[in-house]
Amino acid sequence: MLLPPGLRKFALTAHVTASLGWLGAVVAFLALAVIGLISQDAQTVRGVYLVMEPTAWIVLVPLAFASLLTGLVSSLGTQWGLFRHYWILFKLVITAFATVVLLVYMETFRFMAGVAADPNAELNTVRNASPGLHAALALLVLLVPTVLSVYKPRGLTRYGQRKQREQRRALEPRQPDEQRTSVVMQVDP
Repeated sequence: MLLPPGLRKFALTAHVTASLGWLGAVVAFLALAVIGLISQDAQTVRGVYLVMEPTAWIVLVPLAFASLLTGLVSSLGTQWGLFRHYWILFKLVITAFATVVLLVYMETFRFMAGVAADPNAELNTVRNASPGLHAALALLVLLVPTVLSVYKPRGLTRYGQRKQREQRRALEPRQPDEQRTSVVMQVDP
């Protein structure tokens, strides 16, 4: 079912906004992770790890789900479809994978915030390279769907090829009944 043009543009705008918002939030988390690793101020280091968990729940997780949901709506409501093109399937798989990894990683954020909140924990124990590594990898992973969205590489799935053939057949002009009947050839003995 194709969405009307106005709704299609709204869905696309919501998808681009959520996806790029998620990408921007990952960049911000990468910056926080670097600050947590290089800062010499103990309060700053502890503060970085304390703020990561709630911010991830309030910003990263909702943007990840919004990107996934709006992507599904956009693909199902447009001529692109969800299962017709490989690039759309790749975007779906990458987004779903990144969302699952983020949800699993939320436990690490909780643990790091707990360590940072402990006033007896030494600063070297509070510092953790994991958020920086994960944010850098997430940035690279999330850039892939962005590039796929811009370049839209060719390649139809089998389902997409079948749908394309059906659409072409539907557009072909119908022949009158007498022309469609098979012709029997007679052979002289």
